[in-house]
Amino acid sequence: MTDSVTVPITEPAKLMRPHAEQEYALELEALAAQDSRPRPPSWNLSPWAVVTYLLGGTLDDRTVISPKYVGPRRLMEVAVATLATDRALLLLGVPGTAKTWVSEHLSAAISGASTLLVQGTSGTPEEAIRYGWNYARLLSEGPTAGALVPSPVMTAMETGKIARVEELTRIPADVQDALITILSEKTLPVPELGIEVQAAKGFNLIATANDRDRGVNDLSSALRRRFNTVVLPLPASEEDEVAIVARRVEQLGAALELPTTPAAAEEIRRVVTVFRELRSGTTTDGRTKLKSPSGTLSTAEAISVVTNGLALSAHFGDGVLRASDVAAGILGSVIKDPVADKVVWNEYLEAVVRERGEWSDFYRACREVTG
Repeated sequence: MTDSVTVPITEPAKLMRPHAEQEYALELEALAAQDSRPRPPSWNLSPWAVVTYLLGGTLDDRTVISPKYVGPRRLMEVAVATLATDRALLLLGVPGTAKTWVSEHLSAAISGASTLLVQGTSGTPEEAIRYGWNYARLLSEGPTAGALVPSPVMTAMETGKIARVEELTRIPADVQDALITILSEKTLPVPELGIEVQAAKGFNLIATANDRDRGVNDLSSALRRRFNTVVLPLPASEEDEVAIVARRVEQLGAALELPTTPAAAEEIRRVVTVFRELRSGTTTDGRTKLKSPSGTLSTAEAISVVTNGLALSAHFGDGVLRASDVAAGILGSVIKDPVADKVVWNEYLEAVVRERGEWSDFYRACREVTG
């Protein structure tokens, strides 16, 4: 139905942010070569291999598969098993729990393409989910197959691939409901042409939603029934979160070609500790109750704080990540409400940070930027 378009291919090494299927192409090839387990129709890998790709492991030929997600294995098994059925997958969680990251890697491993994506916003039109028209051709030709512009979801249906919808609950409710027929009947009617697109085997859909957006555009009960929901939690332990932040910071630093710096483990752990304590409302030892700020203080924000600190250290410091390099980033993450959050932050500095002798450099740096 659609005309093919040749798109220039850029080497992943030259891209600022390669797609998962580009960055991890060698791992995906190694898994496919050694994967002898049954594969659902149109899948590039078996469900077992998809989970191995996500969680990491060592293959029989000693190829090391890097972990993309750190968390309960069962959650990933449920997610992958869902995509092997006729039910769509909804990844739900607070901001920064790797919903988009998991969605991208699932699509890359299953379909070899993670780019059939609809980004949900309050202005997302129904055409983004169904199809649109090339209006110049529509005016000259009328409604024809050549004038039709398929959505990523329609393309996924035609080719038997995974489609992705990000921030589903930010999309207006009447637009969301355009998915009901697609997910229940696996068809997309095109009444202007008197045809319908039937989904090829392998088609499915992954949606993500932020559970802090509940009440914005809640899913109708009819649409919610079409999804299996997997709730992605925040990292269970400090060690897990430190490992996630360290690995992603290293990857981002390499992609951005930041000058190399000595190991930043101490400052990464400190950033993670601050975020976890303020998020949970108590210190690590459980002795001091704390007020929590209005922001989420997610793992993704911790990654951003440390990456920004590395850039400061490399370009304006001595090349060693120090407390002064991360202090401003932490302040920006914590203080979203300039009045209430500033009170929370000042209380934390005085009641917790100041009392930790080994954190004296961090206390001074934070006081300097807080004012």
